[in-house]
Amino acid sequence: MNKRMNILMFSGEYDKALAALILANSAREIQVDVTMFFAFWGLFLLRDPEKLSLEDKSMYEKMFSMVTPKGPEELPLSKMNMAGIGKKMLLSMMDQDDAPQLPAFLKGARKKGVKFYGCKLSMEVMGLKQEEMIPELEIKEAKEYLADALKSDIQLFI
Repeated sequence: MNKRMNILMFSGEYDKALAALILANSAREIQVDVTMFFAFWGLFLLRDPEKLSLEDKSMYEKMFSMVTPKGPEELPLSKMNMAGIGKKMLLSMMDQDDAPQLPAFLKGARKKGVKFYGCKLSMEVMGLKQEEMIPELEIKEAKEYLADALKSDIQLFI
């Protein structure tokens, strides 16, 4: 039986999402089963910018949708973002070192079979719709996440 890792992704920041996806991809490479549970700000990592919609949303949900990150490339840095300048510097340094950027790690995790779960309550409160997210995302209640986390060998909160 494979080892299991569970990551609760609460942060919606580029560098933290990058760290989580590096760990998820690395774990899959050594045959560890990985589940990622996305709540609140972490859900923005899984938004598909091509599928965003304002249909069937309240006024607040529409406003919220327009001012929040549209997908992984729009996530800010957790420190030294400096209105986006810090992120541009980081991306430039990553390019100089031929390091993949966040979308590449997300694509890798999807291909490697990482399980993506979205918090049902977070999705409802933030006005996010299943259709706006990556197709691999399954909506789960917190108790379903906890049942999965209890079976894991490694549990991380990012």
